[in-house]
Amino acid sequence: MGLSCGLVGLPSCGKTVIFNAITAAGASSFDGAEMNQSMVKVPDQRINKLVEMYHPRKTTPATLQVVDIPGLKASGGDGRGSRLLGHIKDVEALLHVVRCFEDGSVPFEHETIDPVRDIETVDLELMAADSTTLTNKMNRLTKKVRSGDKDAIREMADCQKVHAALQQGIPARKMNLTPQEKASVYECNLLSLKPVVYVANIKSVEDADNRYVKALKTLADEEGAEMITVCGKDEADISQLAPEEQKEFLHDLGLEDSSMERLLRAAYSTVGLISFFTSGEDEVRAWTCQKGDKAPTAAGKIHTDLEKGFIRLEVIDYQDLITLGSEAAVAKAGRLHIESRDYEVKDGDIVMVRFNKAG
Repeated sequence: MGLSCGLVGLPSCGKTVIFNAITAAGASSFDGAEMNQSMVKVPDQRINKLVEMYHPRKTTPATLQVVDIPGLKASGGDGRGSRLLGHIKDVEALLHVVRCFEDGSVPFEHETIDPVRDIETVDLELMAADSTTLTNKMNRLTKKVRSGDKDAIREMADCQKVHAALQQGIPARKMNLTPQEKASVYECNLLSLKPVVYVANIKSVEDADNRYVKALKTLADEEGAEMITVCGKDEADISQLAPEEQKEFLHDLGLEDSSMERLLRAAYSTVGLISFFTSGEDEVRAWTCQKGDKAPTAAGKIHTDLEKGFIRLEVIDYQDLITLGSEAAVAKAGRLHIESRDYEVKDGDIVMVRFNKAG
Protein backbone atom coordinates (compact mmCIF):
# COMPACT_ATOMS: atom_id res chain seq x y z
CA MET A 1 0.00 0.00 0.00
CA GLY A 2 1.09 3.57 -0.69
CA LEU A 3 0.76 6.69 1.40
CA SER A 4 -2.68 7.89 2.54
CA CYS A 5 -3.39 11.50 3.51
CA GLY A 6 -6.46 13.41 4.69
CA LEU A 7 -7.19 17.02 3.77
CA VAL A 8 -8.49 19.22 6.59
CA GLY A 9 -9.17 22.93 6.89
CA LEU A 10 -11.85 25.57 7.38
CA PRO A 11 -14.67 26.08 4.86
CA SER A 12 -13.53 28.14 1.84
CA CYS A 13 -9.84 27.71 2.68
CA GLY A 14 -9.42 26.08 -0.76
CA LYS A 15 -9.22 22.43 0.26
CA THR A 16 -11.07 21.08 -2.76
CA VAL A 17 -8.99 23.29 -5.07
CA ILE A 18 -5.86 21.81 -3.48
CA PHE A 19 -7.40 18.32 -3.79
CA ASN A 20 -7.80 18.95 -7.53
CA ALA A 21 -4.28 20.38 -7.84
CA ILE A 22 -2.85 17.25 -6.23
CA THR A 23 -5.04 14.62 -7.87
CA ALA A 24 -6.29 16.20 -11.13
CA ALA A 25 -9.66 14.76 -10.10
CA GLY A 26 -11.65 17.79 -11.19
CA ALA A 27 -13.90 17.57 -8.11
CA SER A 28 -16.51 20.29 -7.64
CA SER A 29 -17.41 21.88 -4.32
CA PHE A 30 -19.16 19.60 -1.89
CA ASP A 31 -22.86 20.47 -2.09
CA GLY A 32 -23.50 18.35 1.00
CA ALA A 33 -21.25 15.42 0.04
CA GLU A 34 -19.43 13.72 2.90
CA MET A 35 -16.05 13.43 1.15
CA ASN A 36 -14.02 13.35 -2.05
CA GLN A 37 -11.50 10.54 -2.46
CA SER A 38 -8.88 9.78 -5.09
CA MET A 39 -6.05 7.31 -5.58
CA VAL A 40 -3.27 8.74 -7.74
CA LYS A 41 0.05 7.51 -9.08
CA VAL A 42 3.11 9.00 -7.43
CA PRO A 43 5.28 10.84 -9.96
CA ASP A 44 8.88 9.65 -9.71
CA GLN A 45 11.44 10.32 -12.42
CA ARG A 46 13.47 7.33 -11.26
CA ILE A 47 10.77 4.86 -12.27
CA ASN A 48 10.57 6.54 -15.69
CA LYS A 49 14.31 5.99 -16.18
CA LEU A 50 13.99 2.35 -15.16
CA VAL A 51 11.17 1.85 -17.65
CA GLU A 52 13.37 3.30 -20.41
CA MET A 53 16.10 0.83 -19.46
CA TYR A 54 14.06 -2.37 -18.98
CA HIS A 55 11.07 -1.85 -21.32
CA PRO A 56 8.90 -3.88 -18.92
CA ARG A 57 5.54 -5.39 -19.80
CA LYS A 58 4.08 -3.72 -16.72
CA THR A 59 4.88 -0.57 -14.74
CA THR A 60 3.54 -0.02 -11.22
CA PRO A 61 4.35 3.27 -9.50
CA ALA A 62 3.71 3.96 -5.83
CA THR A 63 0.29 5.39 -4.99
CA LEU A 64 -1.12 8.22 -2.92
CA GLN A 65 -4.65 8.10 -1.51
CA VAL A 66 -6.12 11.52 -0.75
CA VAL A 67 -9.34 11.96 1.24
CA ASP A 68 -10.95 15.40 1.25
CA ILE A 69 -13.75 16.17 3.71
CA PRO A 70 -15.92 19.32 3.87
CA GLY A 71 -14.46 22.24 5.80
CA LEU A 72 -14.60 22.06 9.60
CA LYS A 73 -16.41 24.78 11.50
CA ALA A 74 -16.05 25.47 15.20
CA SER A 75 -18.08 22.74 16.91
CA GLY A 76 -21.78 23.46 16.90
CA GLY A 77 -22.66 20.46 19.04
CA ASP A 78 -24.38 18.55 16.25
CA GLY A 79 -21.59 16.00 15.96
CA ARG A 80 -21.13 16.60 12.23
CA GLY A 81 -17.46 17.46 12.67
CA SER A 82 -16.78 14.11 14.35
CA ARG A 83 -18.70 12.26 11.63
CA LEU A 84 -16.70 13.97 8.90
CA LEU A 85 -13.42 13.32 10.69
CA GLY A 86 -14.33 9.63 10.84
CA HIS A 87 -13.53 9.48 7.11
CA ILE A 88 -9.86 10.26 7.80
CA LYS A 89 -9.32 8.14 10.91
CA ASP A 90 -7.07 5.69 9.10
CA VAL A 91 -4.88 8.06 7.05
CA GLU A 92 -1.19 8.29 7.87
CA ALA A 93 -0.85 12.07 7.70
CA LEU A 94 -2.98 15.19 7.59
CA LEU A 95 -2.63 17.89 4.94
CA HIS A 96 -3.87 21.01 6.68
CA VAL A 97 -4.87 23.59 4.07
CA VAL A 98 -4.68 27.18 5.32
CA ARG A 99 -5.98 30.21 3.43
CA CYS A 100 -3.14 32.67 2.99
CA PHE A 101 -4.63 35.22 0.59
CA GLU A 102 -7.15 38.05 0.64
CA ASP A 103 -10.01 38.12 -1.86
CA GLY A 104 -13.38 39.66 -1.07
CA SER A 105 -14.98 37.74 -3.94
CA VAL A 106 -14.21 34.39 -2.25
CA PRO A 107 -16.38 34.00 0.89
CA PHE A 108 -14.63 32.91 4.06
CA GLU A 109 -15.48 31.83 7.59
CA HIS A 110 -14.01 35.03 9.03
CA GLU A 111 -13.70 38.66 7.98
CA THR A 112 -9.94 38.52 8.41
CA ILE A 113 -7.16 36.15 7.34
CA ASP A 114 -5.31 34.62 10.29
CA PRO A 115 -3.49 31.28 9.74
CA VAL A 116 -2.73 30.74 13.44
CA ARG A 117 -6.37 31.23 14.46
CA ASP A 118 -7.57 28.94 11.66
CA ILE A 119 -5.16 26.16 12.65
CA GLU A 120 -6.24 26.40 16.28
CA THR A 121 -9.90 26.12 15.20
CA VAL A 122 -9.28 22.91 13.26
CA ASP A 123 -7.08 21.51 16.02
CA LEU A 124 -9.94 22.03 18.48
CA GLU A 125 -12.18 19.90 16.27
CA LEU A 126 -9.53 17.18 16.05
CA MET A 127 -9.09 17.23 19.82
CA ALA A 128 -12.85 17.13 20.44
CA ALA A 129 -13.12 13.98 18.30
CA ASP A 130 -10.09 12.47 20.06
CA SER A 131 -11.54 13.25 23.48
CA THR A 132 -14.68 11.32 22.62
CA THR A 133 -12.68 8.37 21.31
CA LEU A 134 -10.52 8.26 24.45
CA THR A 135 -13.56 8.51 26.72
CA ASN A 136 -15.09 5.52 24.96
CA LYS A 137 -11.91 3.51 25.45
CA MET A 138 -11.66 4.45 29.13
CA ASN A 139 -15.25 3.35 29.64
CA ARG A 140 -14.40 -0.02 28.09
CA LEU A 141 -11.37 -0.39 30.39
CA THR A 142 -13.27 0.37 33.59
CA LYS A 143 -14.38 -3.20 34.32
CA LYS A 144 -10.86 -4.61 33.81
CA VAL A 145 -9.37 -1.89 36.02
CA ARG A 146 -11.78 -2.77 38.82
CA SER A 147 -10.75 -6.41 38.54
CA GLY A 148 -7.10 -5.41 39.09
CA ASP A 149 -5.83 -6.10 35.54
CA LYS A 150 -2.36 -4.51 35.55
CA ASP A 151 -2.26 -3.86 31.79
CA ALA A 152 -5.67 -2.20 31.93
CA ILE A 153 -4.61 -0.05 34.90
CA ARG A 154 -1.53 1.14 32.99
CA GLU A 155 -3.53 1.83 29.83
CA MET A 156 -6.14 3.72 31.80
CA ALA A 157 -3.49 5.94 33.39
CA ASP A 158 -1.98 6.71 29.97
CA CYS A 159 -5.37 7.44 28.42
CA GLN A 160 -6.31 9.72 31.32
CA LYS A 161 -3.05 11.64 30.91
CA VAL A 162 -3.63 12.18 27.18
CA HIS A 163 -7.30 13.05 27.74
CA ALA A 164 -6.39 15.65 30.37
CA ALA A 165 -3.89 17.29 28.03
CA LEU A 166 -6.48 17.39 25.23
CA GLN A 167 -8.85 19.16 27.61
CA GLN A 168 -6.13 21.76 28.12
CA GLY A 169 -5.98 22.37 24.36
CA ILE A 170 -2.78 20.44 23.59
CA PRO A 171 -2.92 18.28 20.42
CA ALA A 172 -1.56 14.78 20.99
CA ARG A 173 1.24 15.34 18.47
CA LYS A 174 2.64 18.04 20.79
CA MET A 175 2.55 15.93 23.98
CA ASN A 176 5.89 14.13 23.48
CA LEU A 177 4.23 10.82 24.26
CA THR A 178 6.44 7.89 25.23
CA PRO A 179 6.35 4.66 23.20
CA GLN A 180 4.30 3.09 26.00
CA GLU A 181 1.78 5.95 25.98
CA LYS A 182 1.47 5.77 22.20
CA ALA A 183 0.85 2.03 22.46
CA SER A 184 -1.87 2.63 25.03
CA VAL A 185 -3.79 4.98 22.72
CA TYR A 186 -2.83 3.23 19.45
CA GLU A 187 -6.23 1.66 18.80
CA CYS A 188 -7.90 5.07 19.19
CA ASN A 189 -6.25 6.35 15.98
CA LEU A 190 -6.06 9.83 17.46
CA LEU A 191 -6.41 12.51 14.79
CA SER A 192 -4.40 15.12 16.68
CA LEU A 193 -1.53 12.62 16.98
CA LYS A 194 -1.16 12.26 13.20
CA PRO A 195 1.77 14.16 11.62
CA VAL A 196 0.76 17.31 9.75
CA VAL A 197 1.94 18.95 6.55
CA TYR A 198 0.73 22.55 6.32
CA VAL A 199 -0.37 23.72 2.88
CA ALA A 200 -0.41 27.50 2.38
CA ASN A 201 -3.05 28.16 -0.27
CA ILE A 202 -2.17 31.37 -2.12
CA LYS A 203 -3.86 33.17 -4.99
CA SER A 204 -0.76 33.94 -7.07
CA VAL A 205 3.03 33.63 -6.93
CA GLU A 206 3.15 37.23 -5.72
CA ASP A 207 1.55 36.00 -2.47
CA ALA A 208 4.29 33.42 -1.85
CA ASP A 209 6.06 35.62 0.71
CA ASN A 210 3.15 37.56 2.16
CA ARG A 211 2.62 38.01 5.90
CA TYR A 212 0.14 35.15 6.10
CA VAL A 213 2.56 32.67 4.57
CA LYS A 214 5.29 33.93 6.90
CA ALA A 215 3.02 33.47 9.92
CA LEU A 216 2.22 29.91 8.84
CA LYS A 217 5.91 29.17 8.23
CA THR A 218 6.78 30.42 11.72
CA LEU A 219 4.12 28.16 13.26
CA ALA A 220 5.25 25.16 11.20
CA ASP A 221 8.90 25.73 12.18
CA GLU A 222 8.00 25.96 15.87
CA GLU A 223 6.12 22.68 15.58
CA GLY A 224 8.86 21.03 13.51
CA ALA A 225 6.35 20.43 10.70
CA GLU A 226 6.72 20.61 6.92
CA MET A 227 5.03 23.41 4.96
CA ILE A 228 4.52 23.88 1.24
CA THR A 229 3.00 26.77 -0.70
CA VAL A 230 0.51 26.08 -3.50
CA CYS A 231 -1.12 28.45 -6.00
CA GLY A 232 -4.28 26.42 -5.62
CA LYS A 233 -6.47 27.69 -8.47
CA ASP A 234 -3.63 27.93 -11.02
CA GLU A 235 -2.19 24.51 -10.17
CA ALA A 236 -5.62 22.87 -10.21
CA ASP A 237 -6.06 24.19 -13.76
CA ILE A 238 -2.57 23.08 -14.76
CA SER A 239 -3.20 19.56 -13.41
CA GLN A 240 -5.82 19.08 -16.15
CA LEU A 241 -3.25 19.61 -18.94
CA ALA A 242 -1.09 17.04 -20.73
CA PRO A 243 2.20 16.34 -18.90
CA GLU A 244 4.35 18.17 -21.45
CA GLU A 245 2.16 21.26 -21.19
CA GLN A 246 2.18 21.15 -17.40
CA LYS A 247 5.94 21.73 -17.26
CA GLU A 248 5.64 24.81 -19.47
CA PHE A 249 2.91 26.41 -17.39
CA LEU A 250 4.63 25.56 -14.10
CA HIS A 251 7.74 27.25 -15.46
CA ASP A 252 5.66 30.35 -16.22
CA LEU A 253 4.62 30.36 -12.53
CA GLY A 254 8.26 30.10 -11.51
CA LEU A 255 7.84 26.53 -10.25
CA GLU A 256 10.11 23.57 -11.02
CA ASP A 257 7.77 20.88 -9.66
CA SER A 258 4.03 20.33 -9.43
CA SER A 259 2.16 20.66 -6.15
CA MET A 260 1.86 16.86 -6.11
CA GLU A 261 5.64 16.44 -6.23
CA ARG A 262 6.28 19.10 -3.57
CA LEU A 263 3.58 17.71 -1.32
CA LEU A 264 4.86 14.15 -1.66
CA ARG A 265 8.39 15.14 -0.67
CA ALA A 266 7.00 16.91 2.40
CA ALA A 267 4.61 14.07 3.28
CA TYR A 268 7.20 11.30 2.81
CA SER A 269 9.61 13.25 5.00
CA THR A 270 6.93 13.85 7.65
CA VAL A 271 5.81 10.23 7.82
CA GLY A 272 9.35 8.87 7.37
CA LEU A 273 8.77 6.96 4.13
CA ILE A 274 11.17 6.00 1.35
CA SER A 275 10.79 4.31 -2.03
CA PHE A 276 12.70 1.27 -3.29
CA PHE A 277 12.30 -0.63 -6.55
CA THR A 278 12.12 -4.04 -8.16
CA SER A 279 12.89 -4.11 -11.87
CA GLY A 280 13.06 -6.44 -14.83
CA GLU A 281 11.43 -7.25 -18.15
CA ASP A 282 8.21 -8.40 -16.48
CA GLU A 283 7.67 -5.37 -14.27
CA VAL A 284 9.25 -2.21 -12.91
CA ARG A 285 7.63 -1.36 -9.60
CA ALA A 286 8.04 1.17 -6.80
CA TRP A 287 7.51 0.05 -3.20
CA THR A 288 7.10 2.12 -0.06
CA CYS A 289 8.53 1.37 3.38
CA GLN A 290 9.57 3.22 6.52
CA LYS A 291 13.00 4.78 6.62
CA GLY A 292 15.13 2.46 8.76
CA ASP A 293 13.21 -0.69 7.86
CA LYS A 294 15.46 -3.76 7.80
CA ALA A 295 15.72 -5.94 4.69
CA PRO A 296 13.19 -8.64 5.76
CA THR A 297 10.57 -5.99 6.64
CA ALA A 298 11.00 -4.26 3.28
CA ALA A 299 10.84 -7.64 1.53
CA GLY A 300 7.54 -8.23 3.31
CA LYS A 301 6.10 -5.17 1.53
CA ILE A 302 6.52 -7.13 -1.70
CA HIS A 303 5.06 -10.36 -0.31
CA THR A 304 4.74 -11.84 3.18
CA ASP A 305 6.44 -15.07 2.00
CA LEU A 306 9.58 -13.05 1.18
CA GLU A 307 9.79 -11.82 4.76
CA LYS A 308 9.11 -15.23 6.29
CA GLY A 309 11.68 -17.07 4.18
CA PHE A 310 14.19 -14.22 3.81
CA ILE A 311 17.77 -15.30 3.06
CA ARG A 312 19.50 -12.24 1.62
CA LEU A 313 18.99 -9.07 -0.40
CA GLU A 314 20.84 -8.24 -3.61
CA VAL A 315 21.00 -4.46 -3.88
CA ILE A 316 21.90 -2.04 -6.67
CA ASP A 317 21.98 1.68 -6.00
CA TYR A 318 19.75 3.52 -8.48
CA GLN A 319 22.43 6.06 -9.38
CA ASP A 320 25.02 3.31 -9.98
CA LEU A 321 22.63 1.63 -12.43
CA ILE A 322 21.94 4.84 -14.32
CA THR A 323 25.62 5.80 -14.42
CA LEU A 324 26.95 2.37 -15.45
CA GLY A 325 24.04 1.51 -17.77
CA SER A 326 23.18 -2.11 -16.89
CA GLU A 327 23.03 -4.63 -14.07
CA ALA A 328 25.93 -6.52 -15.64
CA ALA A 329 28.08 -3.39 -15.64
CA VAL A 330 27.17 -2.70 -12.01
CA ALA A 331 28.17 -6.26 -11.03
CA LYS A 332 31.42 -6.05 -13.00
CA ALA A 333 32.30 -2.80 -11.22
CA GLY A 334 31.75 -4.51 -7.88
CA ARG A 335 28.82 -2.26 -7.03
CA LEU A 336 26.25 -5.04 -6.51
CA HIS A 337 25.78 -5.46 -2.76
CA ILE A 338 24.77 -8.68 -1.00
CA GLU A 339 23.05 -7.70 2.24
CA SER A 340 21.85 -9.67 5.28
CA ARG A 341 18.88 -9.30 7.59
CA ASP A 342 20.38 -6.30 9.41
CA TYR A 343 20.61 -4.12 6.29
CA GLU A 344 18.51 -0.93 6.35
CA VAL A 345 16.92 -0.40 2.95
CA LYS A 346 17.82 2.97 1.42
CA ASP A 347 15.75 5.32 -0.71
CA GLY A 348 16.36 4.40 -4.35
CA ASP A 349 17.61 0.86 -3.73
CA ILE A 350 16.84 -1.62 -6.52
CA VAL A 351 16.46 -5.01 -4.88
CA MET A 352 16.25 -8.71 -5.58
CA VAL A 353 15.05 -10.82 -2.64
CA ARG A 354 16.46 -14.32 -2.21
CA PHE A 355 14.27 -16.45 0.02
CA ASN A 356 13.41 -19.96 1.07
CA LYS A 357 10.04 -20.83 -0.46
CA ALA A 358 9.31 -23.22 2.38
CA GLY A 359 9.66 -20.30 4.82
